[in-house]
Amino acid sequence: MKNTALTDKHIELGAKMVPFAGYNMPVQYTGVNQEHIHVRSAVGVFDVSHMGEFYVRGEEAEQLVQKVTTNDVSQLFDGKIQYSCLPNGKGGIVDDLLVYRISSQEFLLVVNASNIEKDWNWISSQNTFKATMENKSDELSLLAIQGPKATVALQSLTDINLKEMEYYTFKIGSFAGIDNVIVSATGYTGAGGFEIYFPNENANDIWNAVFEAGASNDIQPIGLAARDTLRLEMGFCLYGNDIDDSTSPLEAGLGWITKLNKGEFIDKDYLANQKEAGLSRRLCAFEMVDKGIPRQGYPIVDAEGNEIGVVTSGTMSPSLKMAIGLGYVNLPTNKVGNEIFISVRNKSLKASVVKLPFYKG
Repeated sequence: MKNTALTDKHIELGAKMVPFAGYNMPVQYTGVNQEHIHVRSAVGVFDVSHMGEFYVRGEEAEQLVQKVTTNDVSQLFDGKIQYSCLPNGKGGIVDDLLVYRISSQEFLLVVNASNIEKDWNWISSQNTFKATMENKSDELSLLAIQGPKATVALQSLTDINLKEMEYYTFKIGSFAGIDNVIVSATGYTGAGGFEIYFPNENANDIWNAVFEAGASNDIQPIGLAARDTLRLEMGFCLYGNDIDDSTSPLEAGLGWITKLNKGEFIDKDYLANQKEAGLSRRLCAFEMVDKGIPRQGYPIVDAEGNEIGVVTSGTMSPSLKMAIGLGYVNLPTNKVGNEIFISVRNKSLKASVVKLPFYKG
């Protein structure tokens, strides 16, 4: 079991620790609902140092990243970030990731913790270009500081004008007295905020500085359980639940990051053919009408009890006070307003297909 540079800090703060993606991680501090609402209304800090970071450099770095991802890397400029995914050569998804363009010859790929080795091996196997790769996952810490008060809570720590940063951009500068920190206007919560990348040796100093600077805005540590409920309220996909090696990006509703009009990339022809032929299933969002909480793996059925899909994520939404979920269903069941049923212990509980995001803010 790996620890992050901040594990002792979480234990000291009384966090409930659990194994997650091979790491000892804080799942909650005061309680999922309270932490969730705090991020939506104020500001909270997640230690997400378990995430993976790969640097791709060289004169053909862009060609490599363009080949292995579905989005169009040529549209990036220095300081811009792109959400994308890695197609697996068989129509499925190796992982979803963020692509940071530092320069025309240097990119940072941020991948999911559970897929670090898999992603590294996959991208390396496709590297027939003049590009070098460096895996910095074990050397970097990452804090996600999320919520509507994140900007005001952090501004005193940096000369970077946080208020002027656009969503999905980043700057490299001084933060809490540490140079060359990546400050990124991204997050997995839909609550606004930043993600801060820095070397492990600076982790405790930066953590302490963030909490000192944010004290007047009631900044609080937040666990991974609230991160999951926050992302689900926005309809953000979670790898291993909503997307995996058996789901295509088109089925997952990720057509918007699948640029079939760009140059060659892995699975381009497969995905173009799939789009032309038409999908047979699609990830959809639903709210429960009957009382009950949908869980991953629960069958989705029609009014006659015929299985038409499966739940991939589900929870009781802390913001909306209702049960919500995502799941793949046979087309055309995914149309907004359609009635579906979730099979829970041999009972068919009514649900309604809705448009994302669940939480409108």
